[in-house]
Amino acid sequence: MSSLLLAPTLLRQLPADAKLAVVAADSTHCGVDLLGVDDPAARARVVIGGIEGGALWRNGKTRPPKPTSVAEIEFDVEACVARLRAAHPEIAALLFECTLFPTVTPAIRRMTGLPIYDTATLYRMTFASVA
Repeated sequence: MSSLLLAPTLLRQLPADAKLAVVAADSTHCGVDLLGVDDPAARARVVIGGIEGGALWRNGKTRPPKPTSVAEIEFDVEACVARLRAAHPEIAALLFECTLFPTVTPAIRRMTGLPIYDTATLYRMTFASVA
């Protein structure tokens, strides 16, 4: 289950002039076609960035994959979010695509003050709806 399923709903919740930033481990594999957003105006409100070249990305390319510390993931995600926000100051929420990013969600939320959604958000919503 991908957190990208949340993108259409999040776009509807944000103000019309706000953007949603999708942060992926590898943004080259995360295009707007995966978001389930057909409206071109809504698609234009999504910016996608990734942590390509960072520790998690490099370690995942090795065989067997090398472990990556939470501190390394946090550093890479912080840098990506800072780049995205500098280029798009109208970002009002973050959507983390990578299943390892929930480990750093609280730290990034404190850093940015923005709402952040990730796979854990989607799992909690799903479990709450059937419990």
